[in-house]
Amino acid sequence: MTRRWFTSALCALALLAPGSLGAASAAEGRGTTPLRVMTRNLYLGADLAPVLAATSPQGLVAAVTAVWANVQATNFPERAEALADEIAEADPHLVGLQEAVLWRSQTPAGPGSATHVEYDFLQILLDELSARGKHYKAVASVTVGSDFEAPRSTPSGLQDIRLTDRDVLLARTDLPAHKFSVANAQAARFQNHVPICRPVLGCPPNPPLRIERGWAAADATLRGRTTRVVTTHLEPAAPAVQEAQTDELLAGPLNTTLPTVLIGDLNSAAGGVGATPGTNTQSYSRLLAAGFTDAWIATRHRNPGFTCCQAPDLRNPTSNLTQRIDYVLFRGKATALSTNQVGYAQTDRTPSGLWPSDHAGVSGVLRLR
Repeated sequence: MTRRWFTSALCALALLAPGSLGAASAAEGRGTTPLRVMTRNLYLGADLAPVLAATSPQGLVAAVTAVWANVQATNFPERAEALADEIAEADPHLVGLQEAVLWRSQTPAGPGSATHVEYDFLQILLDELSARGKHYKAVASVTVGSDFEAPRSTPSGLQDIRLTDRDVLLARTDLPAHKFSVANAQAARFQNHVPICRPVLGCPPNPPLRIERGWAAADATLRGRTTRVVTTHLEPAAPAVQEAQTDELLAGPLNTTLPTVLIGDLNSAAGGVGATPGTNTQSYSRLLAAGFTDAWIATRHRNPGFTCCQAPDLRNPTSNLTQRIDYVLFRGKATALSTNQVGYAQTDRTPSGLWPSDHAGVSGVLRLR
């Protein structure tokens, strides 16, 4: 209750600030309906690097055991309450989700694929939104990363843990069709990907593990004005692959005469500020060169707006955000009225002290012309 009251108070104060919701309210007062969007990386719950670095079966079991313990400790059902509060407050028409993962298990470990659902991040979040009177559905979704399964150790033996990663585009379902509708849903994996070749993970003699990424999109019509909205999560481990994925976006779903909005975790640091080896790439610059405008720069250029990244256990006492890699970008007949960060302040943390995600989210309000 305290967090919700404080968030509401901040939003009321934001009406007086440049680049805030005040511009959006003024536009609605003139009889137009701005398009509201949000991007939110949900955080799968652990750092997978130790699993991908395992060099022996024993090392793999130890790494999966530690990862699963961290997934449980970062408690997505609790975090989903905070994430749903953010979305309910921003009230977007569309939300791009990254790392909307599905965790499944099989006991005991053995042949076949794990099917017992441990955590379905997408469904948990949708249920929390519904509990707040906010109704959304997944209109486009792509399974990305890898559908990866490996054993962990338990007191009674080995248990298989299976991770399925998804990027999802959510759309509101509570508005009349003549006011807001969604059509032409699309989704695909990128052709460019990262192969991981480790004997313990499948190579050789089997094919290498493929770390894949993708995009999901739909054409949203708001009071007669249609915009293509695309969400994606670009590769962080290989700059050349990431930039090639950006080219695929530009040649694929972004290649349209419609006004276009791109929301997502691009893993490309804006202006190189705070860039790490994985985010020091040209993807962001290539999109700007292709005619996209950064809504954050258009409305809050004096604010660094860092969105990445908190500690893997989400319990760092002060924020670790040092770079901006999550974006609302747009091109065509649109104007950015406002942008806001979510999930970045101390008051956004859960009752047990977890950050809602290892990323902050970004919401944007766009006037369609």
